[in-house]
Amino acid sequence: MSEKNREGKRSARERLSEERERQKAREKQRRGLIVVAAVVGVLGLAAVVGLLAANSGGDDESDTSSGPVVAPKGANGKDQLSLPLGKASAKSTLDIWEDFRCPACKQFEDAYRSTIHELADKGQLKVEYHLATLIDKNLGGSGSLRAANAAGCAQDAGKFPPYHDVLYKNQPEEADDAFSKNAKLIELAGQVDGLVTDSFKKCVEDGKHDSWATASNKAFQDAKLRGTPTVRLDGKDIFGDQQNPLTPAKLKKMVEDANKG
Repeated sequence: MSEKNREGKRSARERLSEERERQKAREKQRRGLIVVAAVVGVLGLAAVVGLLAANSGGDDESDTSSGPVVAPKGANGKDQLSLPLGKASAKSTLDIWEDFRCPACKQFEDAYRSTIHELADKGQLKVEYHLATLIDKNLGGSGSLRAANAAGCAQDAGKFPPYHDVLYKNQPEEADDAFSKNAKLIELAGQVDGLVTDSFKKCVEDGKHDSWATASNKAFQDAKLRGTPTVRLDGKDIFGDQQNPLTPAKLKKMVEDANKG
């Protein structure tokens, strides 16, 4: 074989090898773009819509906490899965499903907190908080579960409402799993008078109410609710309708009208 022919064959092999490498690079880039688009799409949807699909958490084995379900003292509702605010004698009931890592839940709390407390203090409204742990599944981590457990510990101490508010006022960025640290949850409890005791710290660190929080999240998923926050007044969904958005003034009037009835 002539030197010229050998060079020709070598060049052909080199060109073929180079083309294969280019194809691999294009395929790798394509896969990378798909992943990036998916991530951006998910985060963009959460930011624009402000709600997490109720079934987006799915059945997550890592969410399952072992041990018996230990409900916090004074927990209400079916299987004692809700935490109360206000007088039991109030005529109207507001059910709120929330996740402590959920940005839309913080937005709701920041907008409606004072109105809810005002109505509860007047004896016109009782509130049932139902805790979910969706974002642990969606973004990874355990902050939703750890915060829900700590909230249960605060309920044991009779301090759930103020601790609930402290957690939302100090909510980290959605992707920041700061609430997964028990030390952080105990530190924030220092903002609630009389909450930080040895029994509270042990409850938080031992995960006393982990299984209860997991059961609460399962009940949320089984109910196939829209997402967090879901807000229902006397059984009627009143939050999330963009055509007829809720306002604090509307909520106050709805409760006052219901009490007149």
